Amino acid sequence: MIGKILGNRYEIVEKIGGGGMALVYKAKCKLLNRFVAIKVLRQEFVNDKEFIDKFNRESQAAASLSHPNIVNIYDVGKEDDIYYIVMEYINGKTLKQYIKDNNKIDPKKTLNITIQIARALEHAHKNNIIHRDIKPQNIMITEESQIKVTDFGIARAVTSSTITQTNSVIGSVHYSSPEQAKGVYTDVKSDIYSLGIVMYEMITGKLPFDGESPISVALKHIQDEIKSPREIDNSIPINIDKIIRKATQKDKSLRYDNVTEMLDDMKLAKSNINSDVIAFKDFEENATQVLPSIDENKLKENNIKTTRREKNTNSDKPKKNKKPKKKKSIALLAILLAFLITAGALASFFFLNGILNNDEVSVPNFVGKTLEEAKLEAEEKGIELLVSKEEFSNEYEEGVVIEQSKGEGRKIVEGSTVEVVLSKGIETVTVPKITGQYSNNARILLNDADLEEGEVTQEFSELPINIVISQSPEPGEEVGKETKVNYVVSKGPETKTTTVPALIGSNVDSAKNSLRAYNLQLGKIDYKFNEDVPEGIIFEQSYNSGEEVEEQTKVDIVISKGKESEPEPKDVTKKFEFKLPESDEDKDVKVEVFKIKGQQREKVYDSTLNTSEEKFSVDITSQGKTTIIVYYDGKEAITKEETF
Repeated sequence: MIGKILGNRYEIVEKIGGGGMALVYKAKCKLLNRFVAIKVLRQEFVNDKEFIDKFNRESQAAASLSHPNIVNIYDVGKEDDIYYIVMEYINGKTLKQYIKDNNKIDPKKTLNITIQIARALEHAHKNNIIHRDIKPQNIMITEESQIKVTDFGIARAVTSSTITQTNSVIGSVHYSSPEQAKGVYTDVKSDIYSLGIVMYEMITGKLPFDGESPISVALKHIQDEIKSPREIDNSIPINIDKIIRKATQKDKSLRYDNVTEMLDDMKLAKSNINSDVIAFKDFEENATQVLPSIDENKLKENNIKTTRREKNTNSDKPKKNKKPKKKKSIALLAILLAFLITAGALASFFFLNGILNNDEVSVPNFVGKTLEEAKLEAEEKGIELLVSKEEFSNEYEEGVVIEQSKGEGRKIVEGSTVEVVLSKGIETVTVPKITGQYSNNARILLNDADLEEGEVTQEFSELPINIVISQSPEPGEEVGKETKVNYVVSKGPETKTTTVPALIGSNVDSAKNSLRAYNLQLGKIDYKFNEDVPEGIIFEQSYNSGEEVEEQTKVDIVISKGKESEPEPKDVTKKFEFKLPESDEDKDVKVEVFKIKGQQREKVYDSTLNTSEEKFSVDITSQGKTTIIVYYDGKEAITKEETF
């Protein structure tokens, strides 16, 4: 395949990957002068008509998707028995390789990656396209840490006939939902399950199920419960654990209803990485069990045996009078109740006595003060200060009180406790690279990074219209959440105008100099005869002198070839047939034929013929208008004008 040109446009450069369905090549687009990735179907699939039909249909549908987290599909084609898809070339690595390189991924990075994958799925689902093969091998990470999901809609083309042709295709079973493993109806919740498994592998560094064969793994997805990520590593945040377990429920009805719901939970978890904020009930504690059917006769037998056992047990125990036991219980209850009432009365007494005997103090305002300042003021008032939790704050610096449990001015007993919330400072996020992106994609990337769009300006640039030229803050900078990112968008090349100089009457060298002086270019040169204009002189130009045009516009000219010379006449030969004079008896006649051209008279035929021949023919060569005269016995008999 190396060196082969597909579609008279894509030159295969090198092989860069491959899977169960296709081989992937890097290619150069000769038309747009850019690198692309081309996925070529393996030969074992090209004769499966059902597969090919679905492949074409799904690939063309996927080509309609446009999202910054989805690999763009540029073209779908066929050449001979080669079926191929032309895609955006990503300079990066697969998520599978990224997990291998890092063993496992930290919680914040896991959420960032999963959120981007989920946004890609959300866009596809809204366009009625289900991926059906979400796995780390189908997820690319660019050098700028942007996620790109590939192979949208293609997995749907896999049929029962194609899945048995290669173990690599069925290899995706490590990430397949139970319903996919069973071969039943799949929908958006199947993608959610697979995304949960990918998230599981990122945070733990391992897959939930493995086996000797794809079938054994598929059965585990159907039958076995997934071990909680926190059972593997208890440092994993509870929120991530809950999101994964909810996404990977075997019962579809217990999963997220759609990717948007899962996205909302992931954003909430990202903002509260160490708090338990995700609502999820683990239904596995009371999971429905399927009981085996029981034979009616065996049930009767079992009931009889149970009854006999109960009788034998009761007969072995001595019979007791139950009334004294009941009275004894009532007496114990009365004693306990009396004790509780007495204890409550004593507690109330001491509590009220404490309130009446202690001085009241007014709660000061701790908000906006450092913890040290707040503690000093609390000690002066005789108040105990307790830090209940720490939270990120865009308003207060790290170590400053942002909330207090009892408001300013409230009267409390001296020695009481006031709980405060301490600021952890601004929560920082990494600024994504939006330069080179279209402006609508830039907005999505900023939103994904929990940043806001700042001032957007436009400038002329050599870059296409709506491409981001520059940004502030720069990519990779750590800034506070919800920081505004300003950026400049290209308006395309600046249009400058100039006036067209007079070129008529000058030669081509002079015209070139004039056009260069006005920032214009010489366009097409044509040559025509003109009897009024000397040879080599311009007599026409495509734009009038003084006309306003864009700089670098091409001006076409027509140059005179001078007066057109008349073509030299050429000799033409024609055959003429003449009748001999009529006569009652046969006799000889002297025949002479002359042609007259201008002042020249030339004999072209001279012979004696017998009238019995009736007619004769003569070949005459001449140019233009010519007079032909025939003489019989010296007398002019025939005269005719002819044009040669």
